[in-house]
Amino acid sequence: MRSRHNVLSIVLAGGEGKRLMPLTADRAKPAVPFGGSYRLVDFVLSNLVNAGYLRICVLTQYKSHSLDRHITTTWRVGSMLGDYVTPVPAQQRLGPRWYTGSADAIYQSLNLVYDEMPDYVVVFGADHVYRMDPEQMVEAHIASGASVTVAGIRVAKSEASSFGIIKTDASGTKITEFLEKPADPPTVPGSPDECFASMGNYVFSTDALIDALRTDALDETSIHDMGSNIIPMLTERGEANVYDFALNEVPGTTDRDRGYWRDVGTLDAYHDAHMDLVSVHPIFNLYNREWPILTSLPPLAPAKFVQGGNAHESIVGAGSIISGAHVRSSVVSHEVRVQDGAYVDGAVLMPGVRIGRGAVIRRAILDKNVVVPDGAQIGVDLDRDRELYTVSDSGIVILGKGQRVL
Repeated sequence: MRSRHNVLSIVLAGGEGKRLMPLTADRAKPAVPFGGSYRLVDFVLSNLVNAGYLRICVLTQYKSHSLDRHITTTWRVGSMLGDYVTPVPAQQRLGPRWYTGSADAIYQSLNLVYDEMPDYVVVFGADHVYRMDPEQMVEAHIASGASVTVAGIRVAKSEASSFGIIKTDASGTKITEFLEKPADPPTVPGSPDECFASMGNYVFSTDALIDALRTDALDETSIHDMGSNIIPMLTERGEANVYDFALNEVPGTTDRDRGYWRDVGTLDAYHDAHMDLVSVHPIFNLYNREWPILTSLPPLAPAKFVQGGNAHESIVGAGSIISGAHVRSSVVSHEVRVQDGAYVDGAVLMPGVRIGRGAVIRRAILDKNVVVPDGAQIGVDLDRDRELYTVSDSGIVILGKGQRVL
């Protein structure tokens, strides 16, 4: 169903995702697989499409091939009414330079806005795991009369120094200051233990966005970033409001998963989010069919378990075969093979991974097409693993796409 408002959606998907290396060595962060079936970009696109926003431009730049291919092959909406989800690579429209920041990316792509002439522009990030109905945020923006509305999620004050924090007036709606990782974060009015953290999701009135981008482009001291420059600019003008994410009502949610939002920008956070998915009562519910997370998978046979192979507290994708092996607390993507006598525990196995006979995999992330030889061990001797692979702060062992196991 199409939204009743004239809205253009812009998804910022050019991020490099350095903290997720080596998972981002060969792809943009929004293209990183997640949850056995999806890519990170599928979450924001699902939220927009479920809300009826069917004109979506995905701005790409860093190693975008797999992201571009995923969008063009998966996110095909009917074109008869002018609907589209399209990747837009950096085009150097304003000279021989790439995007220098998220604001510059939109500034260089203003032709997209001029072509559509929307009343409002939704600007969302592409690499968070969450459900949200953007229509409700747009309604709040229209009612407020603000130039920009910023989605804010309530976080504990003790954790707020890790986020961009929003300070508001006594009403809790008008933004008075935007602070990047403050040592003494301001709290939500009436809630002294909570702070508003920016989710990186914005709704702009179109004229205000164009004016702010043009002003920012002329500022030689600016880093041309939405959160660091554009939002503070409009805040100083008294034209920025916050939208409390806790007010967002998504069909099919429960008290347990209401308001879930996860930044999986580090290897540990990425692994933790997967371990939540395979818990008996996960916080994030992949199985909400009233607000589905959409994607497309190749036509594969169902998963198969043979010769006593089994999986407990795990997700196992289509086309995977667990043969005489034991899998526990793991996310196994499609077309994975785990052979006789292998033991996999607390792992994320991406498409095409092969686990040899008698191999042991513990608390690890194996990217696409990694082949683990018979008898190999990963996550057993972390000192050895640190010499050969990437090991996170909490001891998760990560192998990049196609990386050789020694």
